[in-house]
Amino acid sequence: MEEDHLIAKINRNSPSREDAFNKLMDMYGEEIKRLIFSFVKNWPQAEDLTQDVFVTLYTKLETFRGESNIRSWIYSIAINKTKDYLKSWHFRKMQVTDKLKGEPKTGKNAVELHVISNTEDRILYESVLQLPLKYREVILIHYYKEFSIRETSEFLSIKEATVKTRLSRARKLLQEQYTKLGGER
Repeated sequence: MEEDHLIAKINRNSPSREDAFNKLMDMYGEEIKRLIFSFVKNWPQAEDLTQDVFVTLYTKLETFRGESNIRSWIYSIAINKTKDYLKSWHFRKMQVTDKLKGEPKTGKNAVELHVISNTEDRILYESVLQLPLKYREVILIHYYKEFSIRETSEFLSIKEATVKTRLSRARKLLQEQYTKLGGER
C-alpha cells in the first residue's frame, strides 16, 4: 500500500523523507482540516490546528506502531489536539469575546456560505454543528468520515456501547434540530 511505503521512507530518514511526508500532507491535509473545523467552527483556527497536527505527526512518526492504518492514527492525533484546544483557556476566552462582540457563534464567512449553497445541505450542516460536542464528534467520525463503531470508539477512547448510545441520541437530537431549522422530516 502507498501509505506503508511512505511510512517506511519517513521512518528511515531517507533522502526522500520530506517528499514522503509532503505526500501524507497532500493526502490528508484537507480532510483533517475539515474534521477540525467541524469541532472548532473557525477556519483560521482549524488551519492552525491542522498545522499543529502535522508537526506532531512529523516529530512522532517513529512512534507509529502500525497497529492501525496511518489515516486512523492521524485522525486520533487531530481529535486529541482539537479536544485539547477546546479545553484551553484561549478557546474559552475567544468564545466570551465573540459573545461580547455579538459575532455569530458559528463563525460563518463567505467561503463557508459558498460551499454550502444547497438549502437542505446547509440546514443539515447547521443542525450537526449545533449538536453538543460529544454527539457531534460521533456523527462526524462515523457517518461523514465513514469509520466503524470500533474505530470511532478507539479514536475517542470510549467503549463501543457508548458510541452506539451517543449515535442513537445524536440522531434524535439531529432530527429535532433539523426540523426546527426548517428541514423536511
